[in-house]
Amino acid sequence: MQKVLIAGATGSLGRYVVQEFKKHGFWVRVLARDAARLENLSESVDEIFTGEVTNTNSLSGVCKDIDIVFSSIGITKQKDNLTYMDVDYQGNMNLMEEAKKEGISKFIYVSVFNAKKMKNLKGIQAKARFEEGLIKSGLDYSIVYPNGFFSDMLDYLQMAKKGRGYVFGSGEFRINPIHGEDLAEVCVNAANDEEREINVGGPDILTHNNILAIAFDSVGKTTKISKIPIWVKNLIVGILKIFTSVKIYGPIEFFMTVLAIDMVAPTYGKHHLKDFFLENKEA
Repeated sequence: MQKVLIAGATGSLGRYVVQEFKKHGFWVRVLARDAARLENLSESVDEIFTGEVTNTNSLSGVCKDIDIVFSSIGITKQKDNLTYMDVDYQGNMNLMEEAKKEGISKFIYVSVFNAKKMKNLKGIQAKARFEEGLIKSGLDYSIVYPNGFFSDMLDYLQMAKKGRGYVFGSGEFRINPIHGEDLAEVCVNAANDEEREINVGGPDILTHNNILAIAFDSVGKTTKISKIPIWVKNLIVGILKIFTSVKIYGPIEFFMTVLAIDMVAPTYGKHHLKDFFLENKEA
């Protein structure tokens, strides 16, 4: 039986990855800062290792007897003072060094689709730097580059509930977001595949206008969309960079950037955004 260490299990993707690895017969160890947050995954977890990727002393032995390391570690909505470089880069590097010590057979890392084209963004620079370290590490690896998650699309549903949606430019930029369960399948399949770089999105390629229309339909309201000129997006990001910290403007800069370009990845999966919106319309 292969053994996997999963870092990032409490994130929007991680819980699906834990369940998918278990479904495929893996023995599962989870790295967590707070074990209490894993209660809903108890049936799929064989062992919990308490530690923090930013604290090297707490990681000693985390990869002992492990075959595969999976990491989706990255800053999302943490309210501490850690930076992207602290977590997305150095945290993953710390984990990778532990993996090297134990001679693991493969390291699977989840990045962001089109990351190589967005290295100017603060939130991406740290991920790209870790990818470079992983490639040079000598470990066998796979880097998964997913498009936007379904969970990220809930902002559209919230706009629809309020009666008006907003898009940048014409709203015709395209994206194919992916459900966490479908993405988890891709990540687990990577454990025994030879592909080093895996770009993936969901089965439906949609414009942002399409997504809003689906959201409005899901909540039974008439579609109302306001279109914001691209120059306004650039102005907002510029002002935020001057008057706020990277922890504040970084996520907004990334979000606004991907809304104003095409983000179409190879299609995969069985879950559709319309069904996801219907399931979450009361949330």
